[in-house]
Amino acid sequence: MPTPDDDKPTDRIKDSAQQIWLAGLGAFAKMQQEGSKAFEALVKDGAGVQKKTQQAAEETLAQAQARMAGFASEFGTKAAGSWGKLENIFEDRVARALEKLGVPSAQEVEALRTRVEALEAQLKRQGGAGATPRAAIPRKPSQRHKPSDAG
Repeated sequence: MPTPDDDKPTDRIKDSAQQIWLAGLGAFAKMQQEGSKAFEALVKDGAGVQKKTQQAAEETLAQAQARMAGFASEFGTKAAGSWGKLENIFEDRVARALEKLGVPSAQEVEALRTRVEALEAQLKRQGGAGATPRAAIPRKPSQRHKPSDAG
């Protein structure tokens, strides 16, 4: 028969503590039994996360490389355009300087050559005695303007 002392609050606390202790020991025992399975599951999950992360990193790297290639191409195009402009400016300035010095342009020389050929042909048709065949006139290589001694 239970005595009135069996229903004391301290006995209930002891019983609860004992149950908590036993539940903890049971969880520990269960983890020992299933621990290797849980560890293997965690390793498998970790490998899956690593694979996904690596794929995302590779995609990001590929996108960055594509953008850098685009920037490099754009920069090369702009640089080539700027170089072409610089070259044109240089050519224009040289042409103006030569013109100021009295050096005929290539177009003027070509126009004179064409005119001389036309005059030679006209003289030949008229049977002029002073006509010299074109082959007899030696061509001088084109030279830059030399300063004259009479300066």
